[in-house]
Amino acid sequence: MNQKHQEDLSHIRSMMERSSRFISLSGLSGVFAGLSALIGGMYVYQLFRVNGVDYFNDEHVLYSANLVSELILTGIIILVFALTFGIFFTLRKSKKDNLPVWTTATKNMLFNLAVPLTAGGVFCLALLYHQIYVLIAPATLIFYGLALVNAEKYTFSDVKYLGFCQLILGFISLFFLGYGLIFWILGFGILHILYGLVMFRKYK
Repeated sequence: MNQKHQEDLSHIRSMMERSSRFISLSGLSGVFAGLSALIGGMYVYQLFRVNGVDYFNDEHVLYSANLVSELILTGIIILVFALTFGIFFTLRKSKKDNLPVWTTATKNMLFNLAVPLTAGGVFCLALLYHQIYVLIAPATLIFYGLALVNAEKYTFSDVKYLGFCQLILGFISLFFLGYGLIFWILGFGILHILYGLVMFRKYK
């Protein structure tokens, strides 16, 4: 009888988690988002070299309008690829597990992600407007980390660890401004890949 009660309680807990948390996130989403960021970051470094910018030795260099436009376009492409992979693998996992995608938990998670990300986006646009390029990489890491920690309560709790790691990298990069691109690649590239692999093995 006790065993039956334990099974019933486990089933109830599982149902409650499914209804209150978005659990269709796929580890492969993180892996491919990280690969996109890694390739994009390497391309940006090559872009600096082609344009004669010694990124690691000049913290306050003024970039040409063409270079800034190319950097913005590269960032948008990386974001599009990351979102596309995220949506694709999430839909695939939800279909495989027979779980609904658009639920109250999904809306709550997206809202909690959107608030810090929107604030960070506006802040980075202001940095871009005032040509304070050296703070953009740390700012993206910090606001992204805040967004993950904020959204954790509506999805897998593991997400907060990725968020804390992004925050730590962002804080450290504030004191090594000439190396922001390296920290950006570590955070959005390497950490995403490692996190995705761990999540894939844990929740596949």
